[in-house]
Amino acid sequence: MAFGKKKADKPVDIFTQAEEAEAVAAAEAKQHNLAEVAIDAGIVDVNPSTASIPITPETITPVVAQLPVEIPAPAEPVRSNYSRRDSLRGQLFDAPEPAAMLTAERLIDNSNRYRPAPETGIRRFIYFVSLKTINLGDSLAVRERRAVDARIGAALDGGTKFVPVLTRKGGVGKTTITTLLGMALALTREDRVVAIDANPDRGTLAERVSKNTRFTVRDVVNRAAAIDGFTDFSTMVSRDVTRLDVLASDNDPMLSEAFNEGDYNVVADMAARYYSVVLTDCGTGIVHSVMRPTLQRANGLVIVSGGSVDEARLASETLTWLEANDYGDLVRNSIVALNTATQATQLVKLDEIEAHFKSRVRAVVRIPYDPALAAGSVIKFSELKKGTQEAARELAALVVDSLQQD
Repeated sequence: MAFGKKKADKPVDIFTQAEEAEAVAAAEAKQHNLAEVAIDAGIVDVNPSTASIPITPETITPVVAQLPVEIPAPAEPVRSNYSRRDSLRGQLFDAPEPAAMLTAERLIDNSNRYRPAPETGIRRFIYFVSLKTINLGDSLAVRERRAVDARIGAALDGGTKFVPVLTRKGGVGKTTITTLLGMALALTREDRVVAIDANPDRGTLAERVSKNTRFTVRDVVNRAAAIDGFTDFSTMVSRDVTRLDVLASDNDPMLSEAFNEGDYNVVADMAARYYSVVLTDCGTGIVHSVMRPTLQRANGLVIVSGGSVDEARLASETLTWLEANDYGDLVRNSIVALNTATQATQLVKLDEIEAHFKSRVRAVVRIPYDPALAAGSVIKFSELKKGTQEAARELAALVVDSLQQD
């Protein structure tokens, strides 16, 4: 008998037994926990109702289309200083239009129907032949003359304006230029113009007009306290037909030397009461005591130069002296009257002299030769040559222009 073979043992799955043991333990623990918890049957809803469950409505947010945002245009800037030109352009202002904007140029109708009758020539003839239905207006020459009149007659603000006429050399026509300038101003302006002879060496300004009084600057100084109005002052001046008043200097050279800085201030203060423009015919002594108050009061300046080399050089040196003594602004705003009636004018290049002065001053005016001026006697403005009258008027216009810039 063969010994029986030992039956091989079936291998035990260790991991399966362990998992089964863990599952049994977990089941026992669960049963134990359920047994310990008491359940109240009264609170158990065997038939639950869906009404007891709160229902929160779903909020649907509408989608709004993103429209382009319109950016407002920037507001027009608002200004305080009213301007007619800017107003016509649509500019806004924070104040109403002032009364100063109601000017004659704006309100008066200048159409052909209301245009003034032409002054002269064929235009005037056509105007009256057509029974005033055809009005071609004035010629270019007349319009230019009226434009010069407007410049000369422009209003001057800030009180009386003092304009000295000076040079460092005698015989170049300083007194003549002063007379021409004064006559051109007085003929056109509506206010009063006076020319004072402040030459300490016995000036001849009063001899250029019809003299109708014996009074001089010395009498004004001595009687200043008694002068109580323009009527009193007017008895001491000589009035030309152009309405220019002239206050003469002393006839006695010994007394003329006594006319000093204080005397000039007395005369100037008196003239400032009654006149809008005061011209001062200065002497050749630029360092004389009268020159100090004359330049200190000056609002404008006229320098007279002849047409020769030495006359032009002395006039230029006068400008240099003024600049060196703190009158540079006065020099740059001054006018040079170039008198071409002096000797040797024909040999000198006047254009070069004029170009030199234009580089230093505001403007230069040439005064042409005129026999009525060369005589050295009374000047009658209406009898001067047309070119001389136009030169004097242009000088007057330039002086008023410079006074408006002061």
